[in-house]
Amino acid sequence: MRTQLRRIPSAAASAFVVALALVGAFVTPAATAQAADPAYKVLVFSKTAGFRHDSIPAGTQAIRDLGGANNFTVTATEDGAAFTPANLAGFKAVVFLSTTGDVLNDTQQSALQGYIDGGGGYLGVHAAADTEYGWPQYEGLVGAWFKSHPAIQQATVKTEDRANPATSHLGQTWSRSDEWYNYRTNPRANVRVLQSLDEGSYSGGEMSGDHPITWCHPQGNGRSFYTGLGHTAESYADPAFRSLLLGGIRYAAGFAKADCRAETGYTSLYNGSTTGWSQAGPGSFTNTDATLTSQGGMGLLWYRSKEYSSYSLKLDWKMPGDDNSGVFVGFPTSDDPNSAVNQGYEIQIDATDTADKTTGSIYGFKSADIAARDGALNPPGAWNTYEIRVEGERLQVFLNGVKINDFTNTDPVRSLKQGYIGIQNHGAGDDVSFRNVRIKELGAVTTPSTFEGESYTSSQGVQAADHAPASGGKTLGYIENGDWAGYSQSSLAGVKTFSAKVSSAGAGGTIQVRSGSATGPVLGSATVRNTGGWETFQTVSTPLTGTPTGPVFLTFTGGAGSLFDIDTFTLEK
Repeated sequence: MRTQLRRIPSAAASAFVVALALVGAFVTPAATAQAADPAYKVLVFSKTAGFRHDSIPAGTQAIRDLGGANNFTVTATEDGAAFTPANLAGFKAVVFLSTTGDVLNDTQQSALQGYIDGGGGYLGVHAAADTEYGWPQYEGLVGAWFKSHPAIQQATVKTEDRANPATSHLGQTWSRSDEWYNYRTNPRANVRVLQSLDEGSYSGGEMSGDHPITWCHPQGNGRSFYTGLGHTAESYADPAFRSLLLGGIRYAAGFAKADCRAETGYTSLYNGSTTGWSQAGPGSFTNTDATLTSQGGMGLLWYRSKEYSSYSLKLDWKMPGDDNSGVFVGFPTSDDPNSAVNQGYEIQIDATDTADKTTGSIYGFKSADIAARDGALNPPGAWNTYEIRVEGERLQVFLNGVKINDFTNTDPVRSLKQGYIGIQNHGAGDDVSFRNVRIKELGAVTTPSTFEGESYTSSQGVQAADHAPASGGKTLGYIENGDWAGYSQSSLAGVKTFSAKVSSAGAGGTIQVRSGSATGPVLGSATVRNTGGWETFQTVSTPLTGTPTGPVFLTFTGGAGSLFDIDTFTLEK
């Protein structure tokens, strides 16, 4: 925050001390008690048609224990008949606990796929990757299929994402014994890798040194989480592994928020080492356990080694209560923190303030989409992830993978086209922590491609509809369940985000974005709700997963009758 709502002593305020406090012992800030999740249900499925793990009973009991302590109840079954749309609708998440082989028939597979794409959660444990080889969509759901494993032995697990609710309690490395799976393919391009194996720490690794072992990803409107850990019965008595399972269940169920989009090509700016960083102004940051925590202020820790122009900046942050900090971008080189205030932009971190000065806002300039922000935000005491995407004068903010702000600079005194980045230490008592600051330079600015909904080149069921407020006075209309539209003039190559301007006085429904054909793989799904009328337009969006190619095909699902209209849709790289 730019104004000192919490004043620091005048002596400290007048001192511009360039300091970074390095301490040998880490003291975790007192965490605010987290409100309990609403009561929910989890289905644990452990049917085996191949090898059967003797750890299944211990795993089932561990999940029951976690449920008893965390407000969810467990139904355990080995009956595929549980997989019907009506039955699955009662569960927030489905756990495949060391399932093996062909465990679902075609109808049951369809029910599971519809459940996940419609907003349900999946969690696969260990041999869940040794399951359903005859169902291609399952590989996309679990992330990768099992290939082989060496003997049970000790190995070093590297924690790549320490903000995810499943892994935030872990250190940078974790030494443990398990049965370490090799996979047929490397899932990294399609998932967010949370943990990987150090193949030099054990014998039998066959993934060329890049060996993911725990990961997550969005799946349609739902969520998928998988861990290769959990072969041994002893694993389920380990509090650290139980915490990993709980975080995965809460993410799959939709209560714990995380950025699970695939992430490649980022360069670390801070993951324990402060080389290249300098403190401007008073106050400092402690640095331990690869975590920076602000103290005193009001100053700025900035990365002075390089100026950036077009980039995706990601960092993880946590505040214990109603604290205050921010991330500055686009400011000139200076040891005066006011340069960042007056010539840059701050992406705010603050639990309570006016809309243009609270978490997700461009401080003093533009409020976040508060509804989207609240839906994506983890509470004080939990980690969150920002992606701050700067392209030309455009600044987009994503919170835990959800876009919450989209701002374009028009101030000639400021420019986002080049500048430095930094994190704020706001003042005494404003204790905000940061982890894993990384950046990916994007190169030339790309212009989003926008298409008229009615410009389809192939279709089923749909027609152009006249609507005066729409672009060109027309929309893609008369959309009903099962209809689709293809756009041969479009290309999905490199596209990361799909958005559409929609209206509905009907039942609403879902837009599925597919690659190459109306039966091609689903890259993302956007939910459309009743907007209050056919002339009232809103924008919906979804990230696209995988490496999409080919033209766009949109398929539509929902209830009976006309669902919604599409005015335009936009593809962003």
